[in-house]
This record gives sequence, C-alpha cells and structure tokens, in this order.
Amino acid sequence: MSEHPAPAGAETAPALGLSGRMARAFQSNALTPLLALVALLLGVFAVLVTPREEEPQINVTMANVLIAFPGASSADVQNMVARPAEHVLSQIAGIEHTYSVSRPGMAVMTVQFEVGVPSTEALVRLYDVLNANQDWLPPGLGTLPPIVRPKGIDDVPVLAVTLWGREGTSGVDLERVAHAMESELKRVPGTREVQTIGGPGRTVQVTLQPEKLRERGVDVLRLKQTLAAANQAMPAGNVIDAAGSGPTRSLAVETGEFLRSAADVEDLVVGVHQGKPVYLREVATVEAGAAQPARYVWYSPGAGAATAAGAQDTDPAPGTVYPAVTLTVTKKPGENAVDVARAARQRVDELRNTIIPAGTEATITRDYGATAAEKANKLIQKLGFATASVILLVGLALGRREAVIVGAAVILTLTATLFASWAWGFTLNRVSLFALIFSIGILVDDAIVVVENIHRHQLLDPTRPLKDIIPLAVDEVGGPTILATLTVIAALLPMAFVSGLMGPYMSPIPINSSLGMALSLAIAFTVTPWLALKLMKPHDTLGDHAHGAHAPGRITAAMSRLFAGLLTPFLESARKRWLLLAGIGVALALSVGMAAVQWVVLKMLPFDNKSEFQLVVDMPAGTPLEDTAAALHEMAGFLAQQPEVLDMQGYAGTASPITFNGLVRQYYMRADAEQGDLQINLVDKAHRDEQSHAIAQRLRPELEKIADRHGARLKVVEVPPGPPVMSPLVAEVYGPSEEGRQQLAERVAQAFAATPDITALDTSLHADAPRAFLRVQRQRAESLGIPVSVVAATVQGALSGSDAAWLHDGQSKYPVPVRLQLPRESQVGLDALLALPLRAANGQLVPLSELVRVERGVADKPLYTKDLMGVSYVFADVGAGGATPDSPLYGLFGIRGKLADAALPGSGELGEYWIRQPSDPYREFAIKWDGEWQITYETFRDMGAAYGVGLILIYLLVVAQFKSYKTPLIIMAPIPLTIIGVMPGHALFGANFTATSMIGMIALAGIIVRNSILLVDFIELQVNQGVAFKEAVVNSAAVRAQPIALTALAAMTGAVFILDDPIFNGLAISLLFGILVSTLLTLVVIPVLYYAFNRREHEARAEAQTA
Repeated sequence: MSEHPAPAGAETAPALGLSGRMARAFQSNALTPLLALVALLLGVFAVLVTPREEEPQINVTMANVLIAFPGASSADVQNMVARPAEHVLSQIAGIEHTYSVSRPGMAVMTVQFEVGVPSTEALVRLYDVLNANQDWLPPGLGTLPPIVRPKGIDDVPVLAVTLWGREGTSGVDLERVAHAMESELKRVPGTREVQTIGGPGRTVQVTLQPEKLRERGVDVLRLKQTLAAANQAMPAGNVIDAAGSGPTRSLAVETGEFLRSAADVEDLVVGVHQGKPVYLREVATVEAGAAQPARYVWYSPGAGAATAAGAQDTDPAPGTVYPAVTLTVTKKPGENAVDVARAARQRVDELRNTIIPAGTEATITRDYGATAAEKANKLIQKLGFATASVILLVGLALGRREAVIVGAAVILTLTATLFASWAWGFTLNRVSLFALIFSIGILVDDAIVVVENIHRHQLLDPTRPLKDIIPLAVDEVGGPTILATLTVIAALLPMAFVSGLMGPYMSPIPINSSLGMALSLAIAFTVTPWLALKLMKPHDTLGDHAHGAHAPGRITAAMSRLFAGLLTPFLESARKRWLLLAGIGVALALSVGMAAVQWVVLKMLPFDNKSEFQLVVDMPAGTPLEDTAAALHEMAGFLAQQPEVLDMQGYAGTASPITFNGLVRQYYMRADAEQGDLQINLVDKAHRDEQSHAIAQRLRPELEKIADRHGARLKVVEVPPGPPVMSPLVAEVYGPSEEGRQQLAERVAQAFAATPDITALDTSLHADAPRAFLRVQRQRAESLGIPVSVVAATVQGALSGSDAAWLHDGQSKYPVPVRLQLPRESQVGLDALLALPLRAANGQLVPLSELVRVERGVADKPLYTKDLMGVSYVFADVGAGGATPDSPLYGLFGIRGKLADAALPGSGELGEYWIRQPSDPYREFAIKWDGEWQITYETFRDMGAAYGVGLILIYLLVVAQFKSYKTPLIIMAPIPLTIIGVMPGHALFGANFTATSMIGMIALAGIIVRNSILLVDFIELQVNQGVAFKEAVVNSAAVRAQPIALTALAAMTGAVFILDDPIFNGLAISLLFGILVSTLLTLVVIPVLYYAFNRREHEARAEAQTA
C-alpha cells in the first residue's frame, strides 16, 4: 500500500499519501471552518428553495391526436384515417409507442414518447411531422383538421376544490361561481391551468315542438338559418358628421344587432304563416338556464367526516347527495407544489362571502401540496432523528468529543449533499429524502474510520503531539477509505442508468447517495482533522487510558481473545474451513428457496398508505346517463357508512380529476354516458388503523356485488407507488383478423375469470348496443329537392342540439349558445324525431318519416391498434385475501395454466410473448403479457445489469489498489452472503421483496466490500510490519471489528427510520438484516478465506527468510 506510515516512534518522517497531505494542510488552516460554514449555509439555502413534492416527477410526454370523421364507421375510420395517421406519426424520433382507437366518426391516436424526452422538444417534433404531412388526407374526404392535445405530468392537478351547497344549490349556479373563481385562482403565481369539472353549462334552450313547426310552416334548417342571420353586427364604415355647430368629424357607422337575452331570441320572427309573422316563441319553448344534462357531478360526506377535525353538529348526514362542481388547479413545470397549493387555498379562503356566496361550501378534495409538505417535513424530521441516533452511537463507542466531530462531519455532508441535489435538479420528495436517510449510515463511515484511527493512534503513542498523529492516522486509513468509498459509489451509481418509467423515479437514490459519499470523503480528509485537532484530548490528558507505547485498550484486548478463539480452529483445520463453506452454502440455498415457496413474495412496489382511492365504473354500452349515476349512488351509499371515508365525489358522464394513473390510462377522455368515476377521500392516517390499500381491498367484494347488480364492470384504482401501468394484469391479443382477435380475447377473459383471486376483469370488447339507422331514401329525397346532408343535420341537431347562435350579453365568460333541440321527453322512441318537418324545393313541408327508412341493428364497436398492429386487450387485477399473493406476477402465472383451453379451435397453438410483440401477427394468434409484469421485468433487468456493472467496477477498483487478481475475489466473496440476511429478514417481517429491496441489495455490495477492504488492508499492513501471517489475520478481525461494527450499526440505525414506510421498508429490511448477517460472517469469512488462499505463499516466504 502506498499510504502506510512507518511504525510509531520512527525517527524519519514518513512520506504521506494524498489523504495524509490533505489532513496536514487543512488541520490548522483558517479557511477550513469557513468552508464548513459555507457548506452549512448552502444546505440551509437548498432546504428553503428546493421544490417539494410527494413523489418524483416522472416526465411522461404523451399527446392525443384527434381526427373527426363525421358519419364514418369504425372500419372506415381505422382504414382511412387511423392507420395512415399512425404511419405519419411513427416517423417521429423518440417515440416509444403509438396507439389508436377508431370509433364511429372519430380516430384517437396516442403518441407516447420515451421517458426523459423534453415535453417542448417532443411537441415540436409532433407538430413538425403533422404540418409536413398535411396532404395525407384528401381535402374532400370529410375529415376535420387534426386536434393535438399534449399531456404530461404537469397536467395532473395539485389542488381540487369542490363547490356544493348545503341547501342543494343547483349545478348551474355552482358553475357560475366556479367560472368566477377561475380567474381569481389563475392569478395565483405558479398556477398553469384552472378548469371546472361538472355543471350542465348555460344555454338558451330552444325546445322544438314538431307539431307547431308543421302547423306554422317552419322547418328546422330555416329556423337555424334565421337565428344565425339575426345575430349579426359589423362596422359599416365612416361618414362625415356635418350636424352640429362644432368642428367636422368622422362618424363611425355600425349595422346590425346581436342577440343579448332569451327575450331577444323568443321575439325573433322565423317565418310568415297566412300573412302573419311567426315568432319563435310560437313554435318552440325558449328558456335561459341549464343545458340538458350530459354529465352529473355530486358531493357526499362520509361517516368519517363526523370524526374529522372541525366537525360540527350541523354537518350533513353521511351519504347525503349534493349537486357539485370541482375546480382543478395544475402548476407550471418546476414550480413548488407546496407553495402553489398553499397560495391557491389561501385565495379560496379570501373569496368566501365575496365570489363564493354564503351557503356555498368550498371543500378541498385534493391537496397534493399539503401531502408533499407533510411527507417532506416528516422525512426531514426522520433525517434529523437518524443523524442524532448515529451521533449518539458514536458517542457511546468512542466518546463525547469524537461524537461531536463525527456529528459535525455528518451534518456538513448532508447540507452539502442537499445543495448538490438541488443543483442537480432534484426536488425534495420521498425518494430523494429516503436516499439521504438510508445514506446516513454510509456517509458517517468515513468520519468514523478516521476518528477511530486517530483515537487508536493516541492510545498507541500517547507521547506524540496530536497535530503529528492526525496526518499519520488519516494517511493509514486513507487508501482503504478512498477505495471503500469508491466501491460504494461503484455499486450504487450504475442504478442511475435504469431505463423506462422507474429510471427517473429511482434515480435520486444512486445520485444523491453517490454525491453524499464523495462529499463525506472530502469532509473526512479536511474538516474532520481540523475538528479533531480542536476537540480531541491531547496525549497528556488521556490519563488512565495510556499505559505505554503499545496499550491496546480493554476493548481491543477483549476482541483479540474473542477472535483468537473464533478464528484459530478454522485457520488450523482445512476440514473445518470446508464445513464453514458448506454451512454457508446451505444457508444461502435455504434463503433463496424462500422465494420459491412464497415465504417471500416478489412484487414491483407495494402500495403506499394514501388518503384516497377511486372507483372506475363502466356500464354496458348504450346505458343512459341516469342509470350510470344510479349505480354510482348505490356504491356511494355503501361507502358513506364506512368510518374511514371522509367524503366522496361522483362523476357520471365525465372524468374525475386525474392522477398520474389517470394520465397514463387516459381517464381524462372518459366522457360517455355509460362511464362514471367515484373519488373517495379517506380520513387522515392518524385517525384510522388500516392502510388505504387494505381498506380498498376489504371494500372491493361488496362494491363488486353492487356493480354486478347493475351489470357494470368495476375497477378499484389506487394511486400507484411508482410508475403507473394500464392495469396490473394486461394481456394484449394479436392475430391475423379482427374477428378472431375479439373471439380470442373473449376466451382469454374467461380464462382470467376462471382463475382464483383474479378481480376487476375488463376487456376492450364492447357489448352489443342497439342502433337505429335512419337510411335516407335517396330517390324520394332528391325528387323533393332535399339533400341527404340536410336530413342528417336536422336529425343531429334535434337529438344532440344544434347551436344556431351565441348570446352577446356582455358578462358571460363562456359564450352562451342558442341551442335548438327536441325536449327530453321527446327523445324517448323515434316518433317525435320522425315527425320533424323538412322543407322541399317547392316550399312544402315533408315529415322526416317520409324520407327515411328505419333499420335497427348493432352499434359499431371501437377498433384498437398498438404500434401499427391490430390488438384487443384483457385487463385484470389480483384481489387480496385469497390463496394468491397480493402481487400481479403470481396472478399471471396462475392464469397461464388455463391458456391452453383459450386457444381458438383450429387455429393452432396459442403464442405467448413476454418481452415484445409478435413480429408477424398474421402467422398465429398470440398474447403478449403487459402491465406490471412489463415494468417489473424492465426494472429488475436494468437493476440486475446495474448490479453486474457495479461488481465489475468494484473488482477493477480493488485490483488497482491491491495489484492482484486473486485478492479482489476474496474481498468480494461476502457479497452473496447478504442474501442470507435479506431473504429471512423479509420473511420475518412478512414483507414483499420489491424494487427497493433490490436497491438495498445493490447498496450492500458496496458496504460489505468496504468492510472486506479494511480487513485485508490491515492484514497486509501487519505483514509488512513483520507480524506473523496467522497473527496478522487474527489481529485484522480484532482491531478492525470495532470500526466495522460501528459503521454497520450506523448504517442499520439509518435504516431503522425507514422501516415504517410501506414502499421503502424493503430497502430498510435489506440493509438491516443484510448488514447484520453479512458483517458477522465477513469478520470470520474474510480472514479465513485470505488465510486459506495465501497460507502457502506466506509459509514459503517465511521458510525462505529462516533459511
């Protein structure tokens, strides 16, 4: 080793290595405390300015391209619009997947960019490709221009405010209040988009009366044209105003008049009958107010509201339904979610009794700013506790002064790391803070090793001045400390290159930890020597601790006796060494076998303990809006009686405010009458015993019974702990024909249903929904001079509403349409529709029934593609409480046994793909597994590769240090021993082995190698000083046991504070049990292995010297 000092008492000053020279330079330098103060202030600055979020922001850029093709069937939409559009969109660089859904009259293409592609850059590419290929659809085809709707993580609202009235305030009144609040909330700094969900919308409803229209000779098309023509005004020009005695001026002339109220509309003359004007009010009912409902939103308090803070006796009874609207607020990229949400809440409070009238409640139903602040503050508190615990541990082991030195080094390392993390671009979130908490035990290692060695040198040579001891002591451990620190960094840093959605989620752990390790090393060689010189007792005050030049101290003497008795039998007997190896092999096999017998369950990530979950309900196709609302009401009634439920918001015919899950699953596009959501907010974690996942799983069976009664498909959707997927279990069905794919998907769904514990079964298949096709009798229509387009427009306007004009009332934020529509009661059956009059070329009115033939059939169903290949989907989840572990992977393997029966008769064997789609979908019918399996595979594949790269880097570092190819293998031998602690630890706690457990395993590789390096380096140091080989081996364990045990306990202490987190307890268990078992084994295995491999070489050297 290049940095070993000469034995104590040597006359010549030894040549110091890098670490020793740094310690000597900084121990008396006046700049050292100033640099420490700068590091401290930078950390305080970072804590104040770093944005706080609950989870890391995973930038998933997606964009929906919507192309309307009115009147076209699903097949025409797919062949003429969606497929050519996918060809165009697939030209874009950086795309991960393209999806399309072809519905009657509409193609929706989704472009999903690779993780990490900047949003602006992605959208520029998208618009460039669309603009460069504007000619891909013929101009006269009938399609409308493409609409691009980009979506990203910043589209997830950080705040939701639900307005409702205790007196049952109507939706239209609440909507008016919400629209007034939008501008006020938009003025809050950092807000990006403020939207209102719910509310019927204001219209001037012109309710058509077909009998009166026929009687007065007015047809729907002329009515629409008359309204549009009556709502015109424009500047006509200027004339010279010669009137008056003043100077001549130019007079602006304006012509026409806008419709300003419902009274203006009903007073319009829309025709002449028998020589008399026909007013609109004579052929239709004109009424200003709410539009015909296309969606329902309501609010219901739960039983938990009575126990919540601020509950009053006058609060409404649980389950009471109130009309509501929800305001959502998103933040701009890079803004602090905590600050934006807090300022928006404050603005809402200011608006009470001004814009928000008395009697209207504004309930905060989502506040990701508050949850982020709570999580960040709690973790910063844990960080403080972990630091204090480690300092206390050092104080007990080394003394108060040493504890102060180590504590100062740790605090400075943390503050400097927080600043480096901010400069890197990370936010303060659960992952970045957990990275620091779990790093505490590792960050303290350098300072502990340095301080402990200074302490040891004082005992060995009490006559030497402290300022001479410090550089020598630092230099002695400098080489192995640098190497050990680099090995931990080498183990962790490759994890930063994990790809996919998990990459940015987990990247703060390797990067923050590596930054912290590098900074802790620098502080150990600069600030720690300065503090040691100022605070440690000089040699003449050691008193009873110093008994001579070689006083080892009581602890070292006890350790020497212990390890002499423990190691000597293995050093003297090859048979006992083989028995030790066999015992370790058996323990290793048993530990790995725990996963095979499901004592340890493998899972991507466990669910966090959130305060919300969501019900996503899909009724049978064609279900009226009222029936969807009824199903949601019954579910809400059941949930309202649960003591954990604080409140609920129901959304029928529209989407609830999206979460990250909803962003990836595109829940924001749910707007059909048969689709509904129920957002459930739970009471605070302090007021309930169960975690949110357990509550959701417990309530699921009863909710599914309610869904079954209504013929609905139900999904219980929880906020994902990490990257979201389309569904926990996804089977993508491929094949040569659409009909065959749909049949196979139906059979695969039956296989899912036949598998125990599989719940939330859903498919992309739609049940048959009735359709009435009004086929125009062309010859009859053309002979009367009535174009097909007029017939289609008349029917569409009567049922869906036709906006003929817009009011100019001078106060509406959103324009109020004048909407022509049949009354709600006339939209039952086709009689009123068929009675609508149309005007023939000769001026006569002809009822619609004479122009069309009614054909009944089945509505067109959506067609799906993924990456230019036709596909059908089957979705499911795994329910808790059954024999199947609560992990989708086990559900997937349970389903596989039933797939053989799912194959279509006569189509051959069903293909099965795990990693990628089939290359040739025309050769066979096949399924490709997706969902949580895909992200689990990609994550563990990349983490396994990172583990392998880390081991190679560690090997190269150790080879460079020890100039040997054999010694690094000995040093790395204990790495597999970590499994002996990790797997039984998970089994003992009943915890899943997750991605965070794997992170702990990777970190353990660096930590354990660090211990091995300290042992081997000390053996070589002792041998170089002339100590007998066997004695040196025993001394290495005896002398290095204390710093190794101390650093191990420090790392375990940091891990203890992570144990109670649902997601990161896997990391904590890996560190706790992995360090405990592998440290104990390392103190035995490394000395024994090193002795076994080098015994003959040293014996031969000793014989040569004696000869």
